[in-house]
Amino acid sequence: MVRSSRMPSCQKSSGLLCLLSGALLATVGVGSAQLGDRVPRVLILYPYDERIPATTIIGESARARLLEATGGKVDLFSEFLDLARFPEKRHIDRMARYLAEKYTDRRPDLVISLGEESTSFIVENRESIAPQARIVFGGFDSATAATLHLPDGVVGALMEFDIRKTVGMAIGLQSSAKHLAVIAGSAEFDKAWIAAARQDLASVSQNIETTYITDLSIDEFVERAAALGPDTIAVVLTVLRDRTGRNFIPRHSLERIAAAAGAPVYGPYSTYLGHGAVGGYVPTFESAGAAVAGLAIDALAGKPISDVTVPRTYVADARQLERWSLSEADLPAGAILSFKERSLWEDYRTEIMAISVFVLAQSLVIVSLVLERRRRAAAESQARRRLLEVVHLNQSATAGALSASIAHELNQPLGAIRINAETAAVLLESQEPDLKLIQQVLADIRDDDQRASEIIARMRGLLKKRGEIDWQEFDLNEVMQSAIQILHTEAERRSVVVSTVATAQALPVRADRVHLQQVILNLATNAMDAMLQASAGERRLIFQTAVNETRENVELSISDTGSGIPRDELGSIFDAFYTTKPAGTGLGLSIARVIIEIYGGRIWADNRPEGGAVFRFVLPLAQRG
Repeated sequence: MVRSSRMPSCQKSSGLLCLLSGALLATVGVGSAQLGDRVPRVLILYPYDERIPATTIIGESARARLLEATGGKVDLFSEFLDLARFPEKRHIDRMARYLAEKYTDRRPDLVISLGEESTSFIVENRESIAPQARIVFGGFDSATAATLHLPDGVVGALMEFDIRKTVGMAIGLQSSAKHLAVIAGSAEFDKAWIAAARQDLASVSQNIETTYITDLSIDEFVERAAALGPDTIAVVLTVLRDRTGRNFIPRHSLERIAAAAGAPVYGPYSTYLGHGAVGGYVPTFESAGAAVAGLAIDALAGKPISDVTVPRTYVADARQLERWSLSEADLPAGAILSFKERSLWEDYRTEIMAISVFVLAQSLVIVSLVLERRRRAAAESQARRRLLEVVHLNQSATAGALSASIAHELNQPLGAIRINAETAAVLLESQEPDLKLIQQVLADIRDDDQRASEIIARMRGLLKKRGEIDWQEFDLNEVMQSAIQILHTEAERRSVVVSTVATAQALPVRADRVHLQQVILNLATNAMDAMLQASAGERRLIFQTAVNETRENVELSISDTGSGIPRDELGSIFDAFYTTKPAGTGLGLSIARVIIEIYGGRIWADNRPEGGAVFRFVLPLAQRG
């Protein structure tokens, strides 16, 4: 976790910092993010393990901002020190030696340390782990920073907590409260929190009796919380460890306590909201991550940096206000209310009235349109079924044409399984069987079985009959590779060399995966047929994918080194029943065109200047996000 007003820590970034972070997206490019001829290395140190939400949220927020601002031109490393469960010096020393050895050949240029424990660790071990690195910290307050005696140049995003304002918010909501119960666990962090709270809450109203509940087991905490009366304000700081030595994620321990509590529960962390806490005066860990990233980006760009403070705000859970019959009107000004359920009428009163008038005025028109739509839908459904039947017949024909190659491909793993099984039998009959060799033989059998299963799965997908179009969003590169796998053995049999030129980025499209695979198979098998007259060494099939200049469409092309297409026939090759093959049906390219056009695309063919033909189709790029 992160610490509070004195010991605790949180995040605080100003509106100006947010503006600077946005500006950095335009000013910090590849050139300024690189060091010499390489990208910078950034090591993020987490004080605990990856389950603690506070530091995890800060770290992930910082990572996202760094990658966005540098266009991904940064090498990020993460290490979890796990100091909550292993606070002993010998563990810390072991971690220091381990990291020094691990990063010997990849010394970080900048270290982001989350929490005071991580910061103390890297400051003490900087020379051995990252001797030339700049250090940016986040996750604790200025008072804690002062106690650490940080060297010059160690800068961070300070998170200042004010537990008094959380209690003040609670008093405003529970004006008749007579008791204040402050709860914290037994870890060193928990103890620091409770000590800070004792000092900060010393001046709480004299009409409220304050009790500090600490150093109990989790079950005892739950029992004490259940005994609290409705005239009590309960504040849960952190329970990282209970008296029995059990470790907890603070949000989870708060959840158990709040669920059983007989009084409203408040807390100083934004991660408590939605898990039983009424609310509090908090910074957000996302803001802390953004502030840390802003400092890191400036540091990598060689700019001067200094400490910043993460902003805070009042937050509340509308569900908990309702649970405890607390009034939203008693919240502090500017408080953010989450999880409030509004009625449809409250949110869209004007719109509902306008729509109602419109619906009443157009009811007769709508009835007629519905009837027309039903007739049209029935016709479209019938046409779609006919198309699916034709496509299935085309798939079956393709499977039949490739059956010899598929059978040959299947015989290879089956033959290997038989040979390995016979070998294992011979080994088992020996007086002293070589168990390691037998294990290897069995592993080979498993691998060959998996290979055979994949071949059968591809064939099953090719033969599967569909009653409806299966709309999916997928990477066109993946479908291209699956089609190449199906064609692999047939291409070898025909002495065709297959190559691909695929984009590194994903090419998401929305369509039926099997239909697009069938289009690619149709075009590829036609291309291989066109190369029958070419010499064996000159038969080349080239698959290529790209994004067009407008970045709105994706393109896949299939090129061959055959005889090409007569120029006067280029405009008719996609017509139904047009074929140049003696035994051809003239449906393959026609079906390919219909499929591509169904999914909003376009398909065409041309001749290559160096000889052979090229078929291309484009599809709309699926909009993600």
